[in-house]
Amino acid sequence: MSRIKGRFEQLAQQERKALIPYVVAGDPGMNVTVPLMHALVEAGADILELGVPFSDPMSEGPTIQLAHERALANGARLRDVLEMVRTFRQQDAATPVLLMGYANPVARMGYAAFADTAVAAGVDALLTVDIPPEEVEQVNSELRRVGMDNIFLIAPTTPDARMDLIASQASGFIYYVALKGVTGAGNLDTAEVASQLSQIRRHTQLPLAVGFGIKDAASASAIASVADGVVVGSALVQCLADGLAAEEAPEALIGRAGSLLAEIRRGMDHTGS
Repeated sequence: MSRIKGRFEQLAQQERKALIPYVVAGDPGMNVTVPLMHALVEAGADILELGVPFSDPMSEGPTIQLAHERALANGARLRDVLEMVRTFRQQDAATPVLLMGYANPVARMGYAAFADTAVAAGVDALLTVDIPPEEVEQVNSELRRVGMDNIFLIAPTTPDARMDLIASQASGFIYYVALKGVTGAGNLDTAEVASQLSQIRRHTQLPLAVGFGIKDAASASAIASVADGVVVGSALVQCLADGLAAEEAPEALIGRAGSLLAEIRRGMDHTGS
């Protein structure tokens, strides 16, 4: 059983929802990411989502685009991200780690080489924003070979037939994009999210995690009442950026992010769901 499947099953038994923080590996510093990962777990993270820095992160809003720029300026590349996961695994063998990024760095490494290196480092899953389900078979065959999950996005505009195709290719969980547009945009409509999740559940039994637009304990709590997991990205990345702008030391940056995530965790755990 994969770590992700096991984690969702464990949470279901506890009647709790998954908290999935997203940060960009190498931002705000190369030496910050691994201790930050541990701090997020201590603050209540159930699954960690690491952004792989990329020069053209087209699905991201300004906050996360700037984080990609900072990480690239710090020298972070795909192999560095894999090494960060390997280091994280020296102390944490239980928390699932998902890499989120774009096809180019993975394709340049080679799908087979990536799969072998990633699973050896302790990566559990991959989400590539720009590989559509119609073109995923090559990478999916390599991920399946090593037992890694492939996470897919479903958007509010995804038609029913395409949901069925995505569900047939996905494993681990499905990531529902709660808002149209890029990360960090708009305001959430929980009733609309609930309706969309109900539609997706007609196509799959995989857990459904929701991201985009979740900024604080209140929005996380609302979404946790209808979803299996909550993804927090832009708010956390902006929290780190604020600390960096204030020239805080790495320990303070990590503490700042951990405090925000702990607050969100408390909100989720008091949904009564």
